[in-house]
Amino acid sequence: MKDYKVFDIIGPIMIGPSSSHTAGACRISKTARAICGEGYNHVEFKLHGSFAATYKGHGTDKALLAGALGFDTDDERLRNSFEIADKEGLKYDFTISDLGKVHPNSVKVIFSYPDGSVSEVVGSSIGGGNIEIIEVDGSPVSYTGEFPTLILKYSEQTGIIHYVSSVLDKNNYNIENMYTVKRDDEVTLVTETTELVSSDIINEIINDQRFSFGKYITGVK
Repeated sequence: MKDYKVFDIIGPIMIGPSSSHTAGACRISKTARAICGEGYNHVEFKLHGSFAATYKGHGTDKALLAGALGFDTDDERLRNSFEIADKEGLKYDFTISDLGKVHPNSVKVIFSYPDGSVSEVVGSSIGGGNIEIIEVDGSPVSYTGEFPTLILKYSEQTGIIHYVSSVLDKNNYNIENMYTVKRDDEVTLVTETTELVSSDIINEIINDQRFSFGKYITGVK
């Protein structure tokens, strides 16, 4: 018999009719915001599968926009996310898209910034309000929020894994999981830690000039 966590059974504290289509959608979008950074003036949601089929009836659109505004799953403002986004001047679009062989409750969140830059995240709502981030700016990842996670990008070269693991080890931090994904000449290193790492240590790693991108995610409600 499969073991279930209490969270899987009772679901999250949330606003909306469906943990997968509202709470999960909100968490995907808010996590995408945490990864890509704030300051965007436009966000596009490319809806896949059942997200595309039922996003209006289940409030997925309101939940996604609420996450992009930084709201938690249990925030009463979720119901009014359209009005709040309009008031704050945040432009948004919802389009139906085929994202390939991914979970049916999936969405690509694309943030556009005033300087013309764009950043995107693909996430899936996998049930009970739980999510998995499966792609960041075109690079495959696997982030579920179970552990604090450091995501780094760099041009392929030796010594990076040793550097990151050494900095964490000498400061007595445990690594739960570490893996790399290569795309052309760019490598994405994902490192999960068993506990929160101090901002000083994270900044020391991220500010290394070999990294073109660095983000430490400590979990999103």
